[in-house]
This record gives sequence, C-alpha cells and structure tokens, in this order.
Amino acid sequence: MELLDKIDATSATPKYLQVVNAVIKDIESGKLKLGERVPSINETSEMYYLSRDTIEKAYKVLRQKGVISSVKGKGCYISKSFSGNKTRVLLLFNKLSAYKKAIYYSFLKAVGDDAIVDLHIHHYDGNICASLIQENLDKYDYFVIMPHISSNMEAFTLAMKQIPEESLVLLDKDTKDYKGNCAAVYQDFERDIRVALHSGLDLLSKYRKFVLVYPREISYPMEIVKGFRQFCREVSMAHEVKDFIEDEPVSPGTAYLVLEESDLANLITETRARNLVLGTDVGLISYNDTPLKRILDDGITVVSTDHELMGETAGYMVKHKLREKIHNPFTLIRRSSL
Repeated sequence: MELLDKIDATSATPKYLQVVNAVIKDIESGKLKLGERVPSINETSEMYYLSRDTIEKAYKVLRQKGVISSVKGKGCYISKSFSGNKTRVLLLFNKLSAYKKAIYYSFLKAVGDDAIVDLHIHHYDGNICASLIQENLDKYDYFVIMPHISSNMEAFTLAMKQIPEESLVLLDKDTKDYKGNCAAVYQDFERDIRVALHSGLDLLSKYRKFVLVYPREISYPMEIVKGFRQFCREVSMAHEVKDFIEDEPVSPGTAYLVLEESDLANLITETRARNLVLGTDVGLISYNDTPLKRILDDGITVVSTDHELMGETAGYMVKHKLREKIHNPFTLIRRSSL
C-alpha cells in the first residue's frame, strides 16, 4: 500500500476519503491483491505521517464498503469478495419459481456488468429476512426485497427500517408497514385482480358461478381473495373460495380461477375425463402466464403481471439511482379456456 504520493493536503477531499480512494485504486490496478494483509491503523499512521484519526476513519469506511475485513488477532485484509467500484446488490426473494427466475434474469440484464448481484431466499420468514438484512447492512449498496412475509413480520419491519431509504427497493409487493421513501416496483393484488376480471366480464357472464381455488397452505397474498370477492359482489355473481380443486367434481356452467399449477393440471384432467369442453362447459383462468399456457388446450386464459418487465424496471432504477414507486402492469390475457 503506497500512499505518500496520493494524499494531497490542499485538496477539498478529506484526507480519510483520499486514503479510501487510494486503497480502492490500488486494488483495481492490481497493486493490492484480494486476501492480502494491510498494515494496522497505527502502522499506516506512522508509515505515511497521517494522523491516527484519519486512518481510523478511512478503515471504518473501507470496512463499510466491504473493501477490508478484520480477522481477530491477525489484523486487516483485503476482502476476497470485494468487487471494486461496482454496485453491490442483495436480492431477497420469498421463494424460487419460474416467475421469480424471470424477474431475476431480467434484473441482471438491466443492471448489466456494473453490478454484483447476490440472491438469497427468505422463505416468507421475517426472522430469516431480518437476519440477512442485519448481517449485510455494510456490505451492499442496494437491498432489493420481496416483502412477502407470513411470520415474524415485526422483526422484518424493524430490520428493513435500518436500511437507508435510498438503498431500498421493494419488489413485487408494497408494504403498509414501511413508511419510508424508498423505490418500489409492485403489484396491487386486490385492485389488479378486480380490474383484470372486470375486463373479462363479457366472457365470465356466460357462467353461473365463479370459483377461486386458493390453497391456504401456500403463502399467496390474501388481497387476491379480497379482490376476487369484491369483483363478484360488484357484478352479482355467485362465487366460492376453495382450498383444493378436488373438494367436489368440476361443475358445468362454472368458471374457475386457479393459482397453483397442480390445481390447473387437476382441473384440466377432470374436465377431459367428464368430456367437458373448456371455454364452453367450463371456464378456466390461471394465475401468472407461462409459455406452456399459451399452447395448452388451445390456450389457457391467464391473469398475470409482466414479470420480465418488473425485473427490468427494478434493475433500471438501481442502475440509474432512481427512487420511484411504479405499479407493474397486470392484465387478463384472453385465450380459448374462457
């Protein structure tokens, strides 16, 4: 580490920040290697005739940026995971699925090569998410979080408040428990489902009853149920919410909205077994679009957000340091099953 010719006493930049910039520059140029030991605060202060306070401040910033790390009893080392001046992003997803993967890959494409992105799964658990936040507060420039939490919400909310507002992006869902001015790319589940179903009322009106298959053991937002019921009340349509499609036989004259792929497969299987025709005898809407649904049974009608656009928008905001709240599009895509 060579600092003598890099510290300008006449510069408006504080000396401790000049030390920080010099260390990062030496890493990027290859003069300092990842994993290499750096002198202690006292050693650096004496070696380069800089005050101990200056070096202490510089090392604190370097630790916060993840440039150096301390090993008890051994000293400070250049972190092996340090990525230079690239933006470091921590993604915290509730689960992995085909839809989450679409968001993830479009996010990576949007932020480009100027960012290092790490992905962790919190499994809807507020304690897990809180721990991941607290352990990494000083290591990332951005925290992009899907706040789908079904347990230990208080721990998650407290941890989220420790993230600087400008470093937080809420993804897929906004949360009323957070009052800060952070960025967000979100679905409004209750409103989205209601508006999307209204757009297909001309097709739904030929059915006597509308059934939502909502598996309660899986953590889908309850707002979906609220929006479904509100739509049915607004159009005076007989309706029901079921846990499983197997609860009773598929009934002619009924339209179904299914969230899980397994329920979609079961409904199609039973419809075929009873020689019923999708789109004529039975209506079917699936939640979230996939390439397979475009061709299955001449096309399955879906209500879906644009997952790729969601990831792309979030990545764009991170890359350009924007702080906006953007509602991601949600639509009904008409196909032959309705």
